[in-house]
Amino acid sequence: MGCPVGVGPEIILKYFQDRGRSKDIVPVVLGDINVLRRCSRELGCGQTCIPWSPGDPVPAEGIPVFSISTLDASALRWGRPDRDTGRAMADYIISAVRLIQAGILDGMATCPISKMALHEAGYTFPGHTEMLAHLTGGASPVMMLAGSRLRVTLVTIHCSLADVPSRISVASVGRLIRLTHQALVADFGLKSPRIAVAGLNPHGGEGGLFGNEEAVAIVPAVEEARSAGLDVQGPFPPDTVFVKAAAGEFDAVVCMYHDQGLIPFKLLHFKDGVNVTLGLPVVRTSVDHGTAYDIAGKGIADPQSLAAAIQLAGTIACSRRRNAARVYAARGLC
Repeated sequence: MGCPVGVGPEIILKYFQDRGRSKDIVPVVLGDINVLRRCSRELGCGQTCIPWSPGDPVPAEGIPVFSISTLDASALRWGRPDRDTGRAMADYIISAVRLIQAGILDGMATCPISKMALHEAGYTFPGHTEMLAHLTGGASPVMMLAGSRLRVTLVTIHCSLADVPSRISVASVGRLIRLTHQALVADFGLKSPRIAVAGLNPHGGEGGLFGNEEAVAIVPAVEEARSAGLDVQGPFPPDTVFVKAAAGEFDAVVCMYHDQGLIPFKLLHFKDGVNVTLGLPVVRTSVDHGTAYDIAGKGIADPQSLAAAIQLAGTIACSRRRNAARVYAARGLC
């Protein structure tokens, strides 16, 4: 459910209101049933929230809710997170991981959280991703933003622009190229994914006139990946590579820093973009927007990103299951 006083409750209610019947995806909510009921009343959604517990059948009607927190819903103020809401949203994440590890759930799609409230609750993680890495055994996950026209992955994420060049290395770029390729095959079902790599500097460095990161780190990483049989091209000048990818020439673009990838992505997929965490042993997608405290409780939040995140989580879970079955069959284990 994400932050209880953000737009998470609202977009969940709207998702269940708008969704059609699906045999492939059976969603349940991990959150707070009283918060969802209050939100439903105030927004006039007319949605019925039904208590659900792991192991129980999922009801065919209504919204099944595993109520992990018991906040005083009447005392909460939309857009005003605090220590209690921070602790609650952390508990939702922890419970989701445990249920996936136990084989009860196949994956999670997360609504947005407040990093400030997470810290007030005593957690030091910068956000969902780092917390999930800790909960799943110290993995080193990376972020992919996925939409129907563009997918991007990021070598560096939450750091200042001044720190980016020092974090661009043959190892960091090469690792991301490999993770991107693996995800496109295992999670998106692409047999021969085509990957473009963006340069760091204007015009790709212009032969070293505007920087040498391309020559020192990015080109060797691309050549190393190509020698391993991956279909990788670049580095391309950052101001042209996204046009090529959006036109269908590539299945993903490996980007050097946060805004390099997110600005073009959000231009195309502001409402329906999905944040996918690669490199985790559990399936995790997320909405590609924040808590939107300025509009929380007003009934105007858009559920499209959540709908896309849930759909993609189901697609990835099914794809991983098929791949596992093929591996077992190839080894004569089934």
